[in-house]
Amino acid sequence: MLKRVAAALLLATAMAPVTPVVAQSPAPAPTATPAPATPPKLIVAISVDQFSADLFSEYRQYYTGGLKRLTSEGAVFPRGYQSHAATETCPGHSTILTGSRPSRTGIIANNWFDLGTKREDKNVYCAEDESQPGTDSDHYEASPLHLKVPTLGGRMKIANPATRVVSVSGKDRAAIMMGGPTADQAWWLSPKGYVSYKGVSVPPLVAKVNDVFAQRLAQPNAGFELPAQCVSKDFAVQAGNRSVGTGRFARQAGDYNGFRISPEQDALTLAFAAAAIDSMSLGKQAQTDIISIGLSATDYVGHTYGTEGTESCIQVDRLDRELGAFFDKLDKDGIDYVVVLTADHGGHDLPERHQLNAMPMEQRVDKALTPKALNATIADKVGMTGKKVIWGDGPAGDLYFDKGLTTAQRAKVEAATLTYLRAHPQVQTVFTKAEIAATPSPSGPPESWSLIQEARASFYPTRSGDLLLLLKPRVMSIPESAVMGAVATHGSPWDTDRRVPILFWRKGMQHFEQPLGVETVDILPTLAALIKLPVPKDEIDGRCLDLIAGDGDSCAQ
Repeated sequence: MLKRVAAALLLATAMAPVTPVVAQSPAPAPTATPAPATPPKLIVAISVDQFSADLFSEYRQYYTGGLKRLTSEGAVFPRGYQSHAATETCPGHSTILTGSRPSRTGIIANNWFDLGTKREDKNVYCAEDESQPGTDSDHYEASPLHLKVPTLGGRMKIANPATRVVSVSGKDRAAIMMGGPTADQAWWLSPKGYVSYKGVSVPPLVAKVNDVFAQRLAQPNAGFELPAQCVSKDFAVQAGNRSVGTGRFARQAGDYNGFRISPEQDALTLAFAAAAIDSMSLGKQAQTDIISIGLSATDYVGHTYGTEGTESCIQVDRLDRELGAFFDKLDKDGIDYVVVLTADHGGHDLPERHQLNAMPMEQRVDKALTPKALNATIADKVGMTGKKVIWGDGPAGDLYFDKGLTTAQRAKVEAATLTYLRAHPQVQTVFTKAEIAATPSPSGPPESWSLIQEARASFYPTRSGDLLLLLKPRVMSIPESAVMGAVATHGSPWDTDRRVPILFWRKGMQHFEQPLGVETVDILPTLAALIKLPVPKDEIDGRCLDLIAGDGDSCAQ
């Protein structure tokens, strides 16, 4: 049951907008207390969806809340990498608490095609059980079925069954991929409030949180004040029928999408997480517990408005504040906790704003590269007009040859497709499945990997396509349209999408910053070392990062 302080936090963080922060002289630093040598009692793993390294660094000087704490007191790796090529939400979240790249987790994309499935919809969503009758990739039963490796929480439960594993998020795929199949609680936001797997009963805590959500949603939001650092961003940009760049997140009562695509969503998720920690007494028993928190609003904002307008600027400011309130709550409860904060991928701003801001070469992808158009073109070239020869989920990524093709037809389709795509001015390269499979798994600094090494890190033989299409940098993979839905996206193999911050914090630790590249798969072995949990090196792709500045090694077992 929610305690009074948890309820107060829910109401305080998920409710009203606030005025801009007024710059103040920094308070004197408190006398440092060395971090304890014993394992922390609670691991708090936070993923900020689409929080690129660029976005992190752009606003770093303005942080005053939770992000300020992490960057000024913790271990800062500003050049973290989601090192694989398919920089999407599901693959990225699958790396954070498994220590493994998509080539091992099996989560190669948000969606892939299974042309052997008996259902009519061949498109498989990463967090569904497609074997359930009457479902499709848009109307599905959420499931961790496709994750092929254990999470940190799963390994902790094997070592000590008393461990509690909780996962909450704005998206099902974030909660599922970070919590894993053995999580005690996994919840994600829906129009009805926070929901879980089919058949899971709603406990009193979640019912109360959902009541708060319903009350908040029923109220309008006049919008958020514009912080001083966002004023220069305040100009309109036109993309198709959409004008973006000047928003304040005002919404009408009952507007779920307006709530979801705003700082309100992350505030509620953090309040839910704080209430779960409180009500379950996480971190207050003999064993170490873990909670993973997926903050999804930054991604929704980035897709809907881009990454460089007032909308994104307000979102980062609010995120910083809400994280500060969340950490303060844990401090008041006296919990010995360690935090890791990172992102599932980065993001790229809409080309129309880039064109206004000194990047006239930015462009949207040619509609000829969309799956429907590409299929029609190739079918014509091989004398199979009107037939389905190629399957794909977008104008970049995995392409699949139809299983009904004969060996001769398939060879003709592959040759024609490679010739056509490799001649297209927006295409960087196309790899065949055989080329990727023949490439050794990459190692060494992730910033120096070749494109085919990045592709290999995303490759899972039974799910990856027959071809992998990679667009050139500065080509947005959303085509121009008179009526625009999303205006910007991610998913490319370029650093705008691969680079993310990785931040660790524990009370009393000595701050340091390491600017060289590390990977998100390094998070699991780093946290496992802190709690003295052995993890066989041949079962993961990551390495332990020493979080002790100077002498000493947190990775020493």
